[in-house]
Amino acid sequence: MSKVLNVILSGGVGSRLWPLSRKSRPKQYLPIFEGETLFQKTVLRNQSLCDSILVVGNKDNYKLSDKDMEGLNLKAYDQLVEAAPRNTAAAIAFAAFHAGEDDLLFVTPSDHLIEAGDSYTQAVQNALELAQKGNIVTFGLHPTKPETGYGYIESQGEDVLAFHEKPDFEKAKTFIEAGSFLWNSGMFCFKAGIFLNELRKYEPLLFDYSYGAFMLRKGVFLPSAESMKIPSISVDYAVMERSNKIKVIPADFIWSDMGSFESIYDYFLEKGHFVDDCGNMAIGMDAHTEFTGLKNTILISTEDAVLVLKKENSQEVKEIFQRLEHDRPELVM
Repeated sequence: MSKVLNVILSGGVGSRLWPLSRKSRPKQYLPIFEGETLFQKTVLRNQSLCDSILVVGNKDNYKLSDKDMEGLNLKAYDQLVEAAPRNTAAAIAFAAFHAGEDDLLFVTPSDHLIEAGDSYTQAVQNALELAQKGNIVTFGLHPTKPETGYGYIESQGEDVLAFHEKPDFEKAKTFIEAGSFLWNSGMFCFKAGIFLNELRKYEPLLFDYSYGAFMLRKGVFLPSAESMKIPSISVDYAVMERSNKIKVIPADFIWSDMGSFESIYDYFLEKGHFVDDCGNMAIGMDAHTEFTGLKNTILISTEDAVLVLKKENSQEVKEIFQRLEHDRPELVM
């Protein structure tokens, strides 16, 4: 009998949230969201909508997932541990190989902040119904501003017309004005067998190497040498942008991928975190902080690093992370 699996992808690093987020403690495991982590919120949000949980993580963070599950007093879940990050197409393929052919996979990143409620429940139920009919379903959120940090889905009802990469600000404005563009949430729903058939059709090499690695797993651990042969391709490129089975659920629930300090700023502001009259905010420190001559500036302080940035430049933090990986790797670990 088929079942619904919540496949939680937990392999991300969260480089745009450095220095809070590090390789040893990615953003999904930071307990800064009302005392919970984004990973825990993901588990709790989907628990009543699915029959079981499958966490797909990596060798560097799977113990953090276990710790978060323990904090929720949850022991009934499955896990697959990647030896090396090979992007989302392979991670989802591993989940599909693990499941039954007719099982429905509800694939969710572990690092998104979503307001659970009737709108969210209805969107998931609609997606499950479409997936049951053989469609590969993605979720699109009605945009509230011209956001340059998200990809966009051009749609007409449930039909997907095109996927668009993260735009510059001017193009994002035209998307908003057009009214037919949705934010790409990175959440999906489909039958395991349907997804694997499409993956084999469009990326046969990725399918074969992923299957080979899966069959050689030791318990929950995937093998290193075989994994490194798998092409690193996102599920968007591998399947979503090429399949003719794609449908989109236009949704209205409150969603953020928490992918920048601008998102963190907005969340903390909503929760009552102090911000001065010029829109400046200090994060990660108890010391009294004053700003002068600055507007909409965020100061992030940790034990070994301080970051100061204009809120609108939040997407540039990834470049700092990448530079430090080369110049000062100890600061990103």
